[in-house]
Amino acid sequence: MNVVNPDNLTYREAARRWGESLQAAGVPEAALQAQQLLWFVCGMTPADWLMRREETMPEEEWERYCALAEKRLARVPLQHLTGEQEFMGLPFRVTPDVLIPRQDTEHLVEVALACCEGRRVLDMCTGSGCIAISIARLGKPASVTGADISEAALAVAEDNAARLGAEVAWVKSDMFAGIDGEFDVIVSNPPYIPPEQIEGLEPEVKDHEPRLALYGGEDGLDYYRTLVTEGAKHLRPAADGEEGGILIVEIGFDQGVSVPALFEKAGFSAVRVRKDYAGLDRVVIGHL
Repeated sequence: MNVVNPDNLTYREAARRWGESLQAAGVPEAALQAQQLLWFVCGMTPADWLMRREETMPEEEWERYCALAEKRLARVPLQHLTGEQEFMGLPFRVTPDVLIPRQDTEHLVEVALACCEGRRVLDMCTGSGCIAISIARLGKPASVTGADISEAALAVAEDNAARLGAEVAWVKSDMFAGIDGEFDVIVSNPPYIPPEQIEGLEPEVKDHEPRLALYGGEDGLDYYRTLVTEGAKHLRPAADGEEGGILIVEIGFDQGVSVPALFEKAGFSAVRVRKDYAGLDRVVIGHL
């Protein structure tokens, strides 16, 4: 598409043209994403859009818009172009070094918030820090720790915590190798996708998000095995007739049987599966 604004397009016409191009390329929610990208480039709010959409788009904005839209046409994720994704009502910075926060994972946070008050919480495989930071900001935990093997991911998480005013301790750790101490709640959205499913993912995911945050071993269960065995060693044990620490994990839609079985085999009790708002198995929770 020509960099010069053809025919002095208005903002609305510019978004429509790029929406049609994105749709032809198979980009999901093409019209909406074209509009969101335009808002980002032009610094518009929804109110601005309503008032200004019939104005002619200046050449400089058209040029910047085309440059980013071309990247979206190549299936670079919208969030990598804008640098941000909202999660639990909070704006998180994202980069190619972290998994983009998803609405599905908000259900995991909601489950965790219901049992974290006054408790020590560990978020394993923290990535962007969206889970740990959301719990620290929206709940009343005694403390929150976020752990990840990736230094680049932890740098993003630390920046998010600073921007959002969340008190979280960050630890570089290969799963539990660098974790000391005991926690009341361990929460995790670990990598859980087997290799044959990765290749079937949308280009935005398989080509642009970190494989380290996706690949869960040959059967997708490697990280869950570590969470239920090594994680249990860092959870408060049951005592005086009270339940012990709590493990809460996000799962794939087809892991609602296999992951609870791992929990039970490792000695967790009251194991249950929570569905997301689409009715799919999404969260497994169990007590020591």
